[in-house]
Amino acid sequence: MKKYSEMTKEELKEEYGVLRKQYKEFQYKALSLDMSRGKPSPEQLDLSMGMMDVLNSQGDLSCEDGIDCRNYGDLEGIPEAKELLGDIMEVNPNNIIIFGNSSLNVMYDFISRSYTHGVMGSKPWCQLPEVKFLCVVPGYDRHFKITEYFGIKMINVPMLETGPDMDMVESLVSADESIKGIWCVPKYSNPTGNSYDDETVRRFARLKPAAPDFRIYWDNAYTVHHLYDHHQDHLIEILAECKRAGNPDLVYKFASTSKITFSGSGIAACAASLNNLEDIKGQLAIQTIGPDKVNQLRHVRFFGDIHGVVEHMRKHADILRPKFETVEDIFERELGGLEIGTWTKPNGGYFISFDSLPGCAKEIVAMAKKAGVKLTPAGAAFPYGKDPQDTNIRIAPSYPSLQEIEMAASLFTLCVKLVSLKKFIEKAEA
Repeated sequence: MKKYSEMTKEELKEEYGVLRKQYKEFQYKALSLDMSRGKPSPEQLDLSMGMMDVLNSQGDLSCEDGIDCRNYGDLEGIPEAKELLGDIMEVNPNNIIIFGNSSLNVMYDFISRSYTHGVMGSKPWCQLPEVKFLCVVPGYDRHFKITEYFGIKMINVPMLETGPDMDMVESLVSADESIKGIWCVPKYSNPTGNSYDDETVRRFARLKPAAPDFRIYWDNAYTVHHLYDHHQDHLIEILAECKRAGNPDLVYKFASTSKITFSGSGIAACAASLNNLEDIKGQLAIQTIGPDKVNQLRHVRFFGDIHGVVEHMRKHADILRPKFETVEDIFERELGGLEIGTWTKPNGGYFISFDSLPGCAKEIVAMAKKAGVKLTPAGAAFPYGKDPQDTNIRIAPSYPSLQEIEMAASLFTLCVKLVSLKKFIEKAEA
């Protein structure tokens, strides 16, 4: 296929006319497809229905240390759940606290506690003239919404194939004590699907922040979310690296079963140094008398151990993999060689990141919506929803059926072509 950059003005207009007719045909189909969020599909949720049968009114609801899971107590979580999440997160169970269903809620609480009461005896952020946070971009929009809510100034740090631009991270963190943290999704990152390489993790562990209360918010949401058995990304364990580097208190590491079992009723966890955990428990002891231990027990009885989790995630991959590959195949077939867009091909996670020509993303998303396909708003993967180049679009293939994915991806590439052609025509007529 001839590149648009090599076409004459007449060829561009002719191609635009042909594709515009195809777009009208999509509009006549009255589609209503949602690819805006990384929600597990009903088929994925069905994989965990056996959890509803592992506990019943006749069964023993005590955990292995004899605590009755129906009652108050066990603030840090039951031992079996700490061991299971410890294996998922690759950390010692003694360094874990189990929370409720959402790790995002835990992260919000951590920011809120730091804002009102400080970190391990440091001055509360609300008493400081300015607080800043580093945001790896493109990144997770809900992370950015938390810091925006508290009025924290966010600074963009580019995401590279190897992870964040660590030269920039090291320079900023070491020079500015008002920078109190950084948002990270280190494995199968949202939305690029890239994972941090070994050197990036080691450089994080060796950071020398000007602020003693600086923390890395290490959201390892996709730690076991591989698409392939033999092509998996591997991530160095950050807590161990921080300890080796003499920075044991530098990181909060988060994970949950939200995209492993039921999205709305999983279990979340934070792993951190013992010093950090003591600081966290000071709030927890006031905030709650204990987590939902029955749900923790349900998860443990369902999986048994980490091997049960691994086998379970293979079933997820069997559902997700064809959807990702379908999107990638359609992108390659329709856009390959045109030089009007690039996209990631992740080995895991929930997203594909697409970059259009500069100044095109918002219009592409709007065109897709008019024809019945809802995408994440352009710019959502940047703080304040502002993509400086207006290029990035997050593709979420998980929820729609395979047939719906084929229609949505085909329409999307058609919108990319039309918006790009329009740019080239405007340039030719200028």
